[in-house]
Amino acid sequence: MPSLPIYDQKSRIKLVIVGVALFIGAITVIYTNLLVQRLSEREQQQIDLYARTLRFMISSEVDDANTNFVSNEIIDANKTIPVILTDGDGNPLDARNLTIPARLSEEKRIAFLREEVEEMKQLHPPIVVELGAGLRNYIYYRDSVLLGQLRTYPLVQLAVITCLSVIAYFAFSYSRRAEQNRVWVGLAKETAHQLGTPLSSLMAWQSYLAESERFKDEPIVEELSKDIRRLQIITERFSNIGSVPILKPEDIATTTRNAIEYLQSRLSRKVVFTIQDDLLPGTTAQVNVPLFDWVIENICKNAVDAMNGKGSITLHLRRPVRSKHQIAIDITDTGKGIPKSKVDRVFLPGYTTKKRGWGLGLALAKRIIENYHEGKLFVKWSEVGRGTTFRLILNE
Repeated sequence: MPSLPIYDQKSRIKLVIVGVALFIGAITVIYTNLLVQRLSEREQQQIDLYARTLRFMISSEVDDANTNFVSNEIIDANKTIPVILTDGDGNPLDARNLTIPARLSEEKRIAFLREEVEEMKQLHPPIVVELGAGLRNYIYYRDSVLLGQLRTYPLVQLAVITCLSVIAYFAFSYSRRAEQNRVWVGLAKETAHQLGTPLSSLMAWQSYLAESERFKDEPIVEELSKDIRRLQIITERFSNIGSVPILKPEDIATTTRNAIEYLQSRLSRKVVFTIQDDLLPGTTAQVNVPLFDWVIENICKNAVDAMNGKGSITLHLRRPVRSKHQIAIDITDTGKGIPKSKVDRVFLPGYTTKKRGWGLGLALAKRIIENYHEGKLFVKWSEVGRGTTFRLILNE
């Protein structure tokens, strides 16, 4: 049975969010680059005009109203583009629109302008101002502050778009998880409620059979009592979904063995269970026993289905290599394994390889361990045709 449609829809929404962000980002970069190119061309034209005007001012021998007008409207009008005028030997003669540190001596001021000239050489080739008789000046310049800001604007906007996309993604994920929580809780509470009525009836019948002389010493009465107790535990499990379970330090090896013993008596005899305990005697872990048993049951039943009811399941209790305050339980089966392309999907509600099944067992197990026990549950190893190992991490 494939994943539920909601997860396919979720993936599509994620792709839409990413696609919209990329589209907006691409349009922004393209349009801004176009503006930068046009503004850069305009500044180039301004500098060229500045150079021609300066050449005209130098060559003009008459200081009249026209030259003053040209000087005011073109040379003095440049208040944004940093410019340095040098002689043929590179000695600074004039500078405009530069922030020169105050209180510099003339020698230090010249040194500062020389450094600025070297930087400007890397940005734009100098403009030559022919003075005649083999003499010439040079005009060095760099982009205005506005043009520099405009160049970095796409990066700023892309950062903003990325932040908004991340916020939208997490808002969507949070909304989806909240919706899933409501579905899980509602389903669990309703299941517990529905189990209550037949369970009460079974308890009454069990009491009747236990008191009847006809069924005295019959093993079926004891087995019925065990199953009723199991149903009570299952009802308690469903009732705990949605509420904060109480975690207690429990002997994890004993708790695991008890869960396996119950399962072993109700599964095929062709399934062999083995428990390897590398923990010190009495090692405890913080668990809620009914919910922990549920996790073990779901993982093992899933393993039995993967082995078609025949094979071995090994539970290995140990401490993780890099943690002294956690307990690891590796559950290994000899089933058909999980393809690498499907490993990330096995915990999704609705994912199952069985013809009949809801695909909720592993999803519920992961939820119980990670949400209620603050542990981890993941596929540690799997190989098609050889089996799978699930690792369960609990806090001590």
